[in-house]
Amino acid sequence: MMFYLLGAFSGDLWERHYLVWNLLLAWVAFGLSVWLYALLERRRWSDWVPLSLTAVWLCFLPNTFYMLTDYIHVPEGGTENITYNVVLFTSFITVSVALGFVSLALIHSELRRRLPAKTAWWLIGGIILLVSFAIYIGRYLRWNTWDILTEPAGILFDLSERVLNPTTHPQTFITTFLFFVLLSMGYYAVWKVTELLRGNKR
Repeated sequence: MMFYLLGAFSGDLWERHYLVWNLLLAWVAFGLSVWLYALLERRRWSDWVPLSLTAVWLCFLPNTFYMLTDYIHVPEGGTENITYNVVLFTSFITVSVALGFVSLALIHSELRRRLPAKTAWWLIGGIILLVSFAIYIGRYLRWNTWDILTEPAGILFDLSERVLNPTTHPQTFITTFLFFVLLSMGYYAVWKVTELLRGNKR
């Protein structure tokens, strides 16, 4: 029975390989933030290595929250498997989003060491806004992280079209705003919990 369940689970993952791939990209973003966090202990943020690493981290960070949009694939398995699909997708998405929030918190803590609290929050808010926009780009325009290097002209064309003609692309701003609100509230809760835990340790 156990081998049957494992076989069925691995078969489902094979069919939904994008879950494994997206989670791997989330781990990359998390790993980059841990690396940057450790690097900033001994180097200035203005040095080229931390700056370059920050840019790469920003490119991968949207992948951690992008998995929230994978819920659109839940009905693909049919209504008879809907509960199983919800549990499967939620397992992957929860880990990915948690990696994103922890990654963001690591960078936030470094910003707080160097900047006033309000300025750090403004920067984190700007990052969350960029991430929310990137989620829209990834889901609806189907651009990927590596397309920044391989297809920069195509990305710029799509972005300029939405900036120059915002009224013809209302979904761009609605989707970005909704994800910004959702992620901001989630991150604020996570940050407050970490502050509470730090206070208890003291």
